[in-house]
Amino acid sequence: MQQTSQQYDAVIHTCRELFLKKAQDYGTAWRILRLPSLTDQIFIKAQRIRSLQQNDVRKVDEGEQSEFIGIINYAIMALIQIKKGVAEQPDLTAEEAIALYDAEVAITKKLMEDKNHDYGEAWRDMRVSSLTDLILQKLLRVKQIEDNQGATLVSEGVDANYQDMINYAVFALIHLNSE
Repeated sequence: MQQTSQQYDAVIHTCRELFLKKAQDYGTAWRILRLPSLTDQIFIKAQRIRSLQQNDVRKVDEGEQSEFIGIINYAIMALIQIKKGVAEQPDLTAEEAIALYDAEVAITKKLMEDKNHDYGEAWRDMRVSSLTDLILQKLLRVKQIEDNQGATLVSEGVDANYQDMINYAVFALIHLNSE
């Protein structure tokens, strides 16, 4: 599991660097996005990954890696929005945003470590396409919960689903980076 922890950190480092650069370019304009908008952004990225995995022809020269990075960063933004609420105007500095980002990553990585312990690193034997499908399944669950105004009978909340999406995307990137 030590190797998984190091690989996880390396993937997150790449995602974090992009998040920081975009915060410098755009500020924290994402703070105005409502959860369904973030969910839809993640959905678009996951659908594109699935399309890339199924189709031989691609017309945009960006691969799966950049889309998985986008899923991770948008899901972290969603977790921040759940805790802070949606703003009418960007209200965070880049430094404040990255501190919140790091806090959400720490919680999500701990969840991964706990599940990884219990599941015995089963993800290592999974295909990237299966991880993509699991992300899409989580997205459909979140959309249904959003359509139900957050009400669930027995299900975990949207935050747990976003955390799972992050972890599945990290696992996919670990696989893609070692190919």
